[in-house]
Amino acid sequence: MTKRDWVMKSTVAVILSTSLLMGGQVGQASAAASTSVTQQTEEVATIAKSLLGKPYKSQATGPSQFGSAGLATYAYQQVGVKIGSTISALYKAGTKVSQSKVEAGDLVFFSTSGSGSPAFMGIYIGNDQFVYASEGAGKVVLKTFSAYDKKFLGARRILNESSNPSSNSSDSSRKSATDIANQVIKAGEKYLGTKYKYGSSSSTTKTFDCSSFTQRVFKEVGITLPRDSRQQSTVGTTVSKKNLQKGDLIFMKASVNSSSDRITHVAIYAGNGKILHTYGSPGVTYSKFDGTNWEKRVVKIKRVIQ
Repeated sequence: MTKRDWVMKSTVAVILSTSLLMGGQVGQASAAASTSVTQQTEEVATIAKSLLGKPYKSQATGPSQFGSAGLATYAYQQVGVKIGSTISALYKAGTKVSQSKVEAGDLVFFSTSGSGSPAFMGIYIGNDQFVYASEGAGKVVLKTFSAYDKKFLGARRILNESSNPSSNSSDSSRKSATDIANQVIKAGEKYLGTKYKYGSSSSTTKTFDCSSFTQRVFKEVGITLPRDSRQQSTVGTTVSKKNLQKGDLIFMKASVNSSSDRITHVAIYAGNGKILHTYGSPGVTYSKFDGTNWEKRVVKIKRVIQ
């Protein structure tokens, strides 16, 4: 076959296949889309299982370490679907599924008592098994789903054959992130005026230092942060000042003129050019951020709500 004949034959094949599709092969197209969703969910389950034994680290989203929610974030990211990175955000994502109808790829949520807010979560992979990053075990583990009946809170299906999984899950994630950020600010506002005390215990709300304050208010919306500001600066996703969003953590050095970028302060971006934090005589307070020394002291900004 000459090159010219090959080109002509290929062109005819393309025209014929296009004609078939245009001629009403809707059922076949729908079946293909349906298969694609099934393949994605199975792939998510396969990815989750492949991560068994990976070390646990709070808030980590892989690929070498994983937090409870981060495992799901990473697995879905590998199939091109963006979802949230916190348990509270994922507990609102997708659609609700009953315990008896859980399928491979569904997110499953648990608490110690089986009530209240979820404390940990995993990915159901079929055959009465789920995978999750266990803080107690210090690694990603495989567990029997039915053995956790008394701790089960709910399940969410991210991928749905009747919807566009990528756009819907992304929209749900963005909405949840905004809601969570508002909850963080609301939680912080109730402590306005609370006295500042360096080294304040994380178990008290009578006084705060900058990082015990951020740790407390994020904890109240279901997000666990390390105790001190430098440790907190290691979690989440780094963002630029121009991309600041409400709920982002802003880490600062000691002063504008300091030659060291050693982090000494953390604040929560509250939107509208303001930060919510605690320091010195005002204690917990709002401060103007844009164009001030607070802004000039910035070392890094991290997003833990996604």
